[in-house]
Amino acid sequence: MRINIKNTEIFSTVFESVTGQNLHKPITGITTDSRNIHEGDLYIALCGKKIDGHLFLNDVNRNGASAALVNKTQKNIELQQIEVLNPITEIGKIANAYRKNFDIPVIGITGSNGKTSTKELLSHVLSNDFNVHATNGNFNTKIGLSLTLLQLDKIHTISILEMGASLPGEIESLCQIAEPTHGLITNIAPAHLKGFGSMKNIAREKGALFRYLKNGTSFVNKTDEYLTNLPVQGKTITFGLTPDCDFPADIFQEKNGTLTLILDAKEIPTHSHNLSFLKNSIAASTIAVALGVGWNNIIKQLQSFSPPPGRCTVEQINNITIIDDTYNANMTSSIAALDYLKAFSGDGRKIFVFGDMLELGNSSTEQHRKVGEKCNELSLDVVLTFGENTIHTNSAIQNGINHVHFNSKKKLIKSLKKMITPGDKILFKGSRGMSMESIISGVFKV
Repeated sequence: MRINIKNTEIFSTVFESVTGQNLHKPITGITTDSRNIHEGDLYIALCGKKIDGHLFLNDVNRNGASAALVNKTQKNIELQQIEVLNPITEIGKIANAYRKNFDIPVIGITGSNGKTSTKELLSHVLSNDFNVHATNGNFNTKIGLSLTLLQLDKIHTISILEMGASLPGEIESLCQIAEPTHGLITNIAPAHLKGFGSMKNIAREKGALFRYLKNGTSFVNKTDEYLTNLPVQGKTITFGLTPDCDFPADIFQEKNGTLTLILDAKEIPTHSHNLSFLKNSIAASTIAVALGVGWNNIIKQLQSFSPPPGRCTVEQINNITIIDDTYNANMTSSIAALDYLKAFSGDGRKIFVFGDMLELGNSSTEQHRKVGEKCNELSLDVVLTFGENTIHTNSAIQNGINHVHFNSKKKLIKSLKKMITPGDKILFKGSRGMSMESIISGVFKV
């Protein structure tokens, strides 16, 4: 991770007030990667499970860093070292003090699915009315959020921050750093069950965002039963596929297979087949209206949005439709992606290439089987699975579907290359750690 620091004077003042130490040189950037040092950087020495960042202080010094934030000073190195108890905690304190210089709306977004997609969509929808500062990629951890906040500039009029959590207490910690004024929880689904143990614990963890907003605004998805029951202490604005909310919505499929959104009595043709995009659009539009954005602008921005790579992006190669949803996967997002695949019209087979869903704990077998059962329900033509856990998906598939499980990406790529024909629609899906995009490259781009 690396960022540039634009307000070097403000940063220096904040840094020195938090740490109690004066910087010898100006800081023009911050990095956690010793291989990516720019002259003038502050290096944050992290102690990981496998690598200790303190081992690279000599390299950091040689490459022109101005200073390093460490938990143990290394002798015989000329580089200025600011010793603190925990560099990650300290940069969080610095980021919080820096954030206090900006009196603008700060929107925190968390949830089991769709955090990044919703953040990107909301940024796009608001971009004509605000100068938007937003999380870069998925910088949604404590260190990532802190670095994101330190990129705030006086030109920004709103900030949109993604907040991730894989263990209890992380959302509360991120709220204390970012001090959001508004909050959205996209949904509650069985993601990171290994870290939380139960859906109830996931809901409680994500709900920390709403509990924090005593003086702010919480946007509540009334379609999600877990979110509906979460305590909200500040102002509440509700939305969802139900009439019992502030922004009621409905979704219709047109004759050509595309989806039209009806939201707050406004009809919005989206020209999209993607149900997840429509659900994200409901949340983003609700927030935009609450912030004073006009409907004409909202509709225009929804219709002009292009999703980031790996998030249900669609590409045509040799008359074969490639649906790249490889960024991440859990059961809920995988089932939604399968519905998206099924919604494509025209001739040609529906093919699903599926990699393991990770971090599901004891429920992994059951959830992988449920994805297989969804394939049966939709009567897909071909399902190819890869990994240790998707063998349970493969074993659940019946209904005459051609299905094969692979333990080797190389063999899967070879098999898929042989079987694809013009007109096929192929969905690629799997957890980030499975790098399923490499299969797409192997089949189509080599």
